[in-house]
Amino acid sequence: MVPARTMKWMVSMAALLVAVAACAREAQVPTAPPASSQHEAAKAYAREQYLWRAKRIIDLNRPDGWTSLVGLHWLDPGVHRVGSDPDNGIRLAVGPAHLGVFTVRDGKASFVADTEVTVDGQPSRGGALRSDTSPAGASAIGFDGGNGLATVIERGGRLALRVKHAEAETRRNFAGLDYWLGGMAWQVPARFVAHPPGKTLPVLDVLGNTQQIANPGVLEFELGGKLLRLEALDEGEGTLFIVFADRTSGHGSYPAGRFIDAPMPDKQGRVVIDFNQAYNPPCAFTPFATCPLAPPENRLDVAVEAGEKTYAKHADAGAGAAP
Repeated sequence: MVPARTMKWMVSMAALLVAVAACAREAQVPTAPPASSQHEAAKAYAREQYLWRAKRIIDLNRPDGWTSLVGLHWLDPGVHRVGSDPDNGIRLAVGPAHLGVFTVRDGKASFVADTEVTVDGQPSRGGALRSDTSPAGASAIGFDGGNGLATVIERGGRLALRVKHAEAETRRNFAGLDYWLGGMAWQVPARFVAHPPGKTLPVLDVLGNTQQIANPGVLEFELGGKLLRLEALDEGEGTLFIVFADRTSGHGSYPAGRFIDAPMPDKQGRVVIDFNQAYNPPCAFTPFATCPLAPPENRLDVAVEAGEKTYAKHADAGAGAAP
């Protein structure tokens, strides 16, 4: 027979062992971050998205932003008189009656002004012009007291005159942007897998031209329970440029696809793709942009319900996808 004191001791030890086991089980259960940490993370996320959207609006609506684009005029070899008067060979939608004469020879453009202009910010009567393929960038012809801007661009081996004006109807009647609710879950961690140095990706644009763009690697990530990949482009801006389409394209988001600027990978090849910052191409706002289309490799079989929705007036502005 077990003495009473021994029995009490055994009961006490059993109770202690049960309590210890319970504590051990509790120690194995991950605890949720403190509510204060979650709150701070949510505040930081909201601030980041607010600032990004505010900058996006400011950039679109600058006097020389994409909403100010009023013309794209092809400059074939020869002489072209340009201005808003009907007697010009190339007629501007907005601008002086006679801007000047553009001449194209041997794939190069030159200009003689018929009105007061600046070239690269300095008063000028014209001269040889750089196109946007020049390392120094395109020569900027300012007119109408700085409200107008004309540059020469090259697309598919042809030169064209791109014209912007602060009084563009698309700028004055800008309808604002609409976004999906999105959220922190759309900030997706990805793994950057590098391609061999020098690799390029053929990218078709809305004009039907194909451009070979530097393609340093591919981003691999999980979304909607699927392992997905996006080919990343490098246009020399210090970020990874992503042109993608998904199941919302034409069903809530811009039909030709959207863009994302992602940070360069860290030393471990880690990148965060923030789909909340997926944005419409310039062609959503104007019919005069020359935008790349999403390559076949970047057409995702998921609905990305984050980032910018279709621009309310894109049907009036024309269709397309970024410079």
